[in-house]
Parts: sequence; structure tokens; C-alpha cells
Amino acid sequence: MSKWEMVKLGEVSIIQGGYAFKSAQFTKNGVPIIRIGNLNGDTVDLDYDICYPLEFWIANDTYRIKMGDILVAMSGATVGKIGRYTYNQPALLNQRVGLIRIYDNQVFPNYVYHYVKSSLFLKQIQQLSFGCAQPNISAKNIESISIPIPPLETQKQIAKTLDTAVELLAMRKQQLAELENLINSTFYDMFGDPVINEKGWALKKLPKLVAKSKNSLKRGPFGGALKKEIFVDEGYLVYEQNHALNNDYSFKRYFIDQKTFNQLKDFEVKPGDILISCSGVYLGKLSIVPKDALPGVINQALLKVTLDNKEMNQIFFVYVFGNPNFKNQHITSSRGSGIPNLPPMSVIKNINFITPPISIQNQFAEMVIKIEEQKALVQKAIDETQYLFDSLMNEYFD
Repeated sequence: MSKWEMVKLGEVSIIQGGYAFKSAQFTKNGVPIIRIGNLNGDTVDLDYDICYPLEFWIANDTYRIKMGDILVAMSGATVGKIGRYTYNQPALLNQRVGLIRIYDNQVFPNYVYHYVKSSLFLKQIQQLSFGCAQPNISAKNIESISIPIPPLETQKQIAKTLDTAVELLAMRKQQLAELENLINSTFYDMFGDPVINEKGWALKKLPKLVAKSKNSLKRGPFGGALKKEIFVDEGYLVYEQNHALNNDYSFKRYFIDQKTFNQLKDFEVKPGDILISCSGVYLGKLSIVPKDALPGVINQALLKVTLDNKEMNQIFFVYVFGNPNFKNQHITSSRGSGIPNLPPMSVIKNINFITPPISIQNQFAEMVIKIEEQKALVQKAIDETQYLFDSLMNEYFD
């Protein structure tokens, strides 16, 4: 190809759907089956708990996945989701996953891989999907999608540039994960498991750890107290789950006036308070209200904790409460099959918290602050790299 051309995917690649494997024959020893849930963008997550006998792989080369194959979700809410198989070991293609395997030597596979990850390709996939309740796309539909193909050397250069950006993003995300792991490992080194308490720290219940002032441990008001018709354009902020879930205090959606604020004064939010999500998938997620937070009140989906800083450091509390073993033991276990909800306040007040000397808690908190500063720098670099990558994708493929 000497110039840019629009070429149908089916003209340069093999495209096929997978096999309807029988769950009764799944095994933990054999060849892993690649399902939609295994697709993870730049790679494919292998799950050796969902396998099929090796004999099937030997007898059915049609459904074998090879290194470098591009895989695409063909049904469901994530139709168009992409993964690239980067392993040498055998794997099998499930029925709801499509395979794209480039065979034309004038088409560079990495170039096509980046194209099919673009918003333009996803939009084409979604437009071709059929079925109201459950979007689906067939192999023939995917074959019909036209993609821009420049000369081979241009394809390689584009792919190399995008590969570099992807590698840089992955490296910086790994740095971020390692910094968070450093905090968690330091917590365990210093304090051990907060439930097992193998280090023998003193135990105190939450009422002994909060400030002595009224309303230092407060669930949000009943929903009827914050109806939408009382909201105003500006005034006192209504704090929501979003603040606890995302630690995002720039989020401002609902406000109340002075009169309503005075009526709900018991639910007032102040800098240094801890907000805890009381329901939903992210039950128990929490964050510390920053110094520059707006005056306001919590809504019905939050628990507000005001600690006695002589007893417990806020940052230390966040890492105890957010510890997976602690949450499983006290917060999320036995919460029923419906929407998860925080246990009753009588239960919350009876939870034992490890309480090391405040000087040691403060030492841990100072370390966390320093690492968080490094994380902020890495996150800024990630955001800048992501912006560059998105700009390149738009330049090449929009």
C-alpha cells in the first residue's frame, strides 16, 4: 500500500467467534478458556480455574488463541471491549469473545490493535450491535468494519509511538501501585493485623476515640430531611457519598440555605472530620475532610466521625478502618443479599480498634503524607501521559 486506504477488517484478517463450552466439563487442570471478563486492554488475564481438557484444544485448532491475537467482547454491556493475547501458552476462545488475527503482511498487527482500541472503532462496534436488552455483534459485522491503513512503514511508526506511550503509562501506574503498597506494608510492619492484633496493642471502642463534643459520631439525617425541593443554588454544601468514595471535595451538587443548615446543625461537617460511605458497593469507603472544605452537612448515606486527636490520628484511623481484614470482619460481612449497608450504630460503637501510642500513630501519618506527595506527582505525570496518548489517538484515528 503506497497511500492511506480504507480497508475492511475481513479483507486483512481472520475474524471468528468462540465455542459454546459446556460448564459441566470445566476443570482446573487443562487449557484456560478466555471469556469477556478476562479481557483487560493491553493484555488478557489468564484464569486457570476455568479450563477445558487439553484433548479439546488438540482436536479443535479453530478455537485456539495464538500469541498476538486481538480479542473483542461480542455481547453484553462491554461489547467492543478489547484484549491482546501476549502469552505463549495455549488458550481457548469462548463463544462471546471474537478473535481478530491479521494475515496480510502489508498490515502491521500492532497498528490494528491500537486502532481497535480507539473510540472510533468502539463507536462502529456499538452502531453495529443489535439486540435491545443484550447488545450483540457477529463476526460478519466486525469483518465489515473499514479501517484506515497507511503505508506499512507509517503503520509501524504510529504503532511504535503509541506503544511507547502505553509503556510509559504502565510504568507510571506501576510506580503509583508500588507507593500505595509501601504504605500498606509499612502499616503491617508497624502495627500488624488490626483484627488479630498480634502486637498486643491496647483496644478501644469508637466512643472512646472520638472527640468529647456532641455529634462527634453521627449518621446522616433521614432522607426526608434533605428533599430536592429545599435545595438552593448556593449556600451550605450537602456532602454526599461521592466525597467519601473519590476523596473529591471539588464536587458540589446540592446546597441548602442558612435556615435549613441551622435546623440540621447536628450533621455539620468540619475540616478534619472523617466521612464514611454507609451503603452500596463501596460500603465503608472513607476520606478525611480537607482544611479548605466548604461548610455544610452530611446526607443520609454518610457517617461522620470527629476523632479526639490525642487518642487517634485521622490518617491512622483511615488505614485501620480501610484494612481489608478489618472491613470484612466488622463492616461488610453478613450484610445480606440486597444493597450492602453499614451495621447499626450500636454495632459500630462496639467495634474494638487497636490503639497504639499516639506518637507512633503520628509517625505513621507523617510517612503517609510524604508518600502521598510523591503519589500526587506520579498521578500528575500519569494524567499528562494519558492526555498525550489520547491526543495521539485522536490525531491518528479521528
